[in-house]
Amino acid sequence: MRIALYQPDMPQNTAATIRLAACLELPLDVIEPCGFVWDDKRLRRVAMDYLDGANLRRHSGWATFRAAEGIAGARLVVLSTQAPARHVDVRYRPTDILLLGRESAGLPAAIHAEADVSVRIPLAPGARSFNVAMAAAMVAGEALRQTDGWPG
Repeated sequence: MRIALYQPDMPQNTAATIRLAACLELPLDVIEPCGFVWDDKRLRRVAMDYLDGANLRRHSGWATFRAAEGIAGARLVVLSTQAPARHVDVRYRPTDILLLGRESAGLPAAIHAEADVSVRIPLAPGARSFNVAMAAAMVAGEALRQTDGWPG
């Protein structure tokens, strides 16, 4: 299982997701361009020393990501506030890629069309969304529970 961030806008959320991925021993893919300058000073504040230990790959764009080793053929699970299925109602696989969109705009329609599965996290009435790192943690936790993929 792996987490992928599509053109993230906020270094703090990206850093929190790096830390999450490192702590759960999940590979993390960052699909660029990012909406911020990638520099250790901005990321280290939240990622702390987990940045160095993370299994992190940066991709120059969507096509590069899709062609990368370990990505082609894997099931793409898109997290979206508009998805029909609740994240707890989907059966996850150990080889799934959990894809999260930009904080400002989500994922483009063309990428939604490539998804094998789309999931949403149920929210209270009037709530819009969780931040990207929190959504990644919730769905990854459920996926790891189902697949018995917790580290250690």
